[in-house]
Amino acid sequence: MKRLLLAFAASLLSSAAPAQYPSKPVRIVIHFPAGGSTDLVARVLAQALTESMGQPFVVENRTGADGAIAAAAVMQAPPDGHTLFIATNTAMLQVPLLQKNPPYDPVSVFTPVSLVGRYTFLLVVTPNLRVNNFQEFVQYARANPGKLNFATYSGASQLAYAQIVKTANVDMLRVPYKGEVPSVADILGGTVHAVFATPTSSLGHIKDGRLKVLATTLPQRWPLLPEVPTTIEAGMPPINVEFFAGLWGPAKMPADIAQRLSKELNAIIARPQIREQIDRHGFALAGSTPAELDAFIKRQLDAWGRGFREAGINPE
Repeated sequence: MKRLLLAFAASLLSSAAPAQYPSKPVRIVIHFPAGGSTDLVARVLAQALTESMGQPFVVENRTGADGAIAAAAVMQAPPDGHTLFIATNTAMLQVPLLQKNPPYDPVSVFTPVSLVGRYTFLLVVTPNLRVNNFQEFVQYARANPGKLNFATYSGASQLAYAQIVKTANVDMLRVPYKGEVPSVADILGGTVHAVFATPTSSLGHIKDGRLKVLATTLPQRWPLLPEVPTTIEAGMPPINVEFFAGLWGPAKMPADIAQRLSKELNAIIARPQIREQIDRHGFALAGSTPAELDAFIKRQLDAWGRGFREAGINPE
């Protein structure tokens, strides 16, 4: 009888114990289409997580509404760690800050796991402008008020433009575009003079001399263009917003799962071969703890909100 009771108690404890994580395939939702830099980063990391955690990690592209559609898919998923969200400043900051009726609060509806890294943006100009660095660019703008056309194609690029105008005290004409590719095309054609562009759209043109790069937004110089100064080195006023990607789960995801994912992801990010794969695409890998990501997103919400207000970019 005693043996039966002990066996019964053991079975109860066994059934109450949490299932091993992950116990089935994990989907990583991203809010960009296949083929872009975020998609590439997600797929490299997903493959590495598959190998280290023993279950498939599968990237799912859910585009539209500046990331709100992908965010909704993650928010509605069970918080068991089998649905994750690689999101950028677009979904985590611009959607909540630039809509009069925000669809979500990124702090309360997601569980932070880890920062993934930061995007490289390059301040590029047409070679016809005949400026060789940022200081000459500012001097030209001051000597020719209202004559420089500066392209913007997103809330982030508009904010970066507005900060230059304000802190460098220059008068430039902002030319809005619906996407980065047409803005770069018009710089190549001479219609527009400058833009903050990603390496994906601009690096080839920089290499062949059709675009001139004045600075990069990364904290340190980019290995693929080591001769190009950072914005701070170039003498550009500090840009207090960051262009980033991070990993989140749905709200109320268990802390032990978030911690394990963070630990695995940070170990993967530290591998030289992983960094080599991703560096060439203009993305600087950088991990964090869940608590550090939580503090980071709160700081960025404040910085982006303040920046939008100062730039006169209002919710719509």
